[in-house]
Amino acid sequence: MAIAEAAAPDLLERAHSWVANREVEGRAGRRAAVSPATGRPFAETTLLDGAQAGEAVEAARRAFPAWSRRTFRERGQVLRRAHDLLLEQAEEIARLIAREQGKPAAEAHLVEVFPALEALDHLVRHAEELLRDDVVESHTLLLAHKDARLVYAPLGVILAITPWNYPFSISLTNVAAALIAGNTVLLKPAPATTLVGLRIGALFQKAGVPEGVLGVLAVDDGLAASLVDDPRVAKIVFTGSAATGRKVMAAAAKNLTPVVLELGGKDAAVVCRDADLDRAARGIVWGAFVNAGQTCASVERVYVEQEVADAFTAKVVAETRRLRVGDPVSDEVDVGPMTMERQRRIVEEHVADAVARGAHLAVGGVAPTGPGYFYPPTALTGVDHTMRIMREETFGPVLPIMAVPSIDDAIHLANDSDYGLTASGWTRDADTARRLEQELQAGVVTINDCVYSYGEPTAPWGGVKQSGIGRTHGLLGLREMVQVKYVGRELGGGADLWWYPYGAEFHRLMSTANRALHAKSLWARLGAQLRLLGFGRFWRRARLGGIVKNADKLF
Repeated sequence: MAIAEAAAPDLLERAHSWVANREVEGRAGRRAAVSPATGRPFAETTLLDGAQAGEAVEAARRAFPAWSRRTFRERGQVLRRAHDLLLEQAEEIARLIAREQGKPAAEAHLVEVFPALEALDHLVRHAEELLRDDVVESHTLLLAHKDARLVYAPLGVILAITPWNYPFSISLTNVAAALIAGNTVLLKPAPATTLVGLRIGALFQKAGVPEGVLGVLAVDDGLAASLVDDPRVAKIVFTGSAATGRKVMAAAAKNLTPVVLELGGKDAAVVCRDADLDRAARGIVWGAFVNAGQTCASVERVYVEQEVADAFTAKVVAETRRLRVGDPVSDEVDVGPMTMERQRRIVEEHVADAVARGAHLAVGGVAPTGPGYFYPPTALTGVDHTMRIMREETFGPVLPIMAVPSIDDAIHLANDSDYGLTASGWTRDADTARRLEQELQAGVVTINDCVYSYGEPTAPWGGVKQSGIGRTHGLLGLREMVQVKYVGRELGGGADLWWYPYGAEFHRLMSTANRALHAKSLWARLGAQLRLLGFGRFWRRARLGGIVKNADKLF
């Protein structure tokens, strides 16, 4: 919520939205930027009112025609300059992420700056190739003379609503993909990490993005709903919770605005009896606790075969005990605070519910006293699917481990979820790996690793079931930023065979043509094809050159 202007300390640094390449001071109050390590505000942003937000939408709408006409090379030059500026400013941006969002600065380089640099580089190098027209060969013989293509055309104004857990990498990769495809963009960063989002606006403004092509809007969540409703928005790309995603989709339906929804996960890991347990334990501990567990692809459930469950759990506990929790600005910290107090309360509720139902705290589980939103990396055993921690998205540094009799049980339980974003399998056996790849219900499945694929710009990102609709990243994500247009071109002259007038001769001709192309037996087709040659209209109007060139379709 916005804080009253009188309550904001005058000494706090103040940031503003980016509209038409200008910093615009909002008229709807201020919002504090709070350090999760201290629980205290260190800066504030001014919030746009409805009229100012509407001006931003209009600026993006006006800028679209000229930007969409630019070549890929011209658009790519802006992205390349943004890439180079990001590299120059990487340390400063990583420190800002640590301060506002809470992940350690080294981790910010790893999971925020690095994926953004890779995405920018990939899009500059390959977007034109990936969005090149696709030739469509005609199946219909009578249309074989026409030139047909699929053209990938920009949509218009893209509204990107982005989350607080990865405020830089998710925001920037969505912005970059939309821009290189020829769209203009409105970025609405999460309230808890608005400063990081505004930094993206400053980065692209310095990179030379034209006026109106990118707006970054600090608005109250109530006003954000009006952006979703705005008919000038051509598409919405939303990353966040399933509950909010459903609201976005319902609101977008008013104008039939298409959406991409990248929602939550309850991501499962299956550890087989033949797994390399050292690798599995180390990988899963990282996958569970990176970003303090606040990752939609975090390992939130482990199903380990009973035969190796004790050994695996012991290794997980040992790895977890080694993690250093503390102020994210320190280089000696592995896990920082959670971003928001309310999210820490959800974690505490899930752990308390599990313990009350019989789970055992193998390590962690007690929040420290003192300032900040810290919660220790926690592992639970003795869990089952009656517990909230095995069914609801926890989004915190908690790893529940469930021993199961077999891989069959593990796969069944892994798929027994409303979510399906990512899953991982841990095995040395190639046949088992193939089975896990095929049977685990998720948009991303990795073997002997987890979480990492968002750092690969060619890998599509998205889920099934309640984990969302559509994809970001890679070819599929880039094509979410365009409309697919079928384009047919007539290269010859004269009337086509089927143009008016009809008449009795045309009736007999089309009846014969149907049999010539679709009769069950080859001899019946040949007979009809010979009769077709007897029609004068066929000789006058059919494109015989195209038919001869594609004569293989007759058989």
